[in-house]
Amino acid sequence: MPSRRAFLQSGAAASIAAALPAYPSPVPQSPRKNRIHQSVCRWCYKDTPLEQLCQWAVQLGLKGVDLLELPEYEVPRRYGLLCTMGYAGGGTIPDALNRPENHAAIEAAFRKNIPIAAKAGVPNVITFSGSRRGMSDEEGARNTILGLNRLKSIAEDNGVTICLELLNSKVNHPDYMADHTAWGARVMHEVNSPRVKLLYDIYHMQIMEGDLIDTIRQNIGVLGHFHTGGVPDRHELNATQEIQYAAVMEAIAASGFTGYVAHEFLPTADPLTSLRQAVDLCDV
Repeated sequence: MPSRRAFLQSGAAASIAAALPAYPSPVPQSPRKNRIHQSVCRWCYKDTPLEQLCQWAVQLGLKGVDLLELPEYEVPRRYGLLCTMGYAGGGTIPDALNRPENHAAIEAAFRKNIPIAAKAGVPNVITFSGSRRGMSDEEGARNTILGLNRLKSIAEDNGVTICLELLNSKVNHPDYMADHTAWGARVMHEVNSPRVKLLYDIYHMQIMEGDLIDTIRQNIGVLGHFHTGGVPDRHELNATQEIQYAAVMEAIAASGFTGYVAHEFLPTADPLTSLRQAVDLCDV
């Protein structure tokens, strides 16, 4: 399965905004209900130029584009959109906050890049726990808490939220530590900052633990961002997969969540058609 890591390593995510082709101004669709603020993840559309993806986002009534690199932060603003979550040097999936030797580099990157994100209107930046490599979950939690406590004032001072992503260790990211909501929620409660939250990836947490709606309801106070994806295989949000996305979205909306839900699935059909279907489904 193509992965976000492979996309980043391919160099496709490093396109500079000035080098991108211009596209005609899109015609916005009728307004959405806006109970769910939807976005789309860049890496899932690697063959689509970023400006064209922004055009699609406007047509579909989305709020922005997710998981952009620093040189791309400003591109969605040309279309009245946001980069709803950005990369800012928060480590990598295998190497991040559960090891103290990574803390200084992540702190230095965030001190430099979070102010840039704030200036560009980017509300969230991403970080990770890192892999276990024999480390206990207890030790990893303590280390991650220490790391986030070093970072939280940077986020608070700039009005940007640091989101630590929950990922599955069963299929896609073997040995990843933050693979259950309870582990992540414990870390968030210890850090206790309005600007440090979890990125709750619905696809990943369905694989690891299920019980999506009740888990979201119980932990909504520490959830800062959502990603979607069909289970299995991270494809379209349609009848070929097992999650009842309309019900999950209704629970998120009913919770009063005001952040963003970004679509992170890999289309198998026409990408614009697949994205439109997902947006319509989640517009509860």
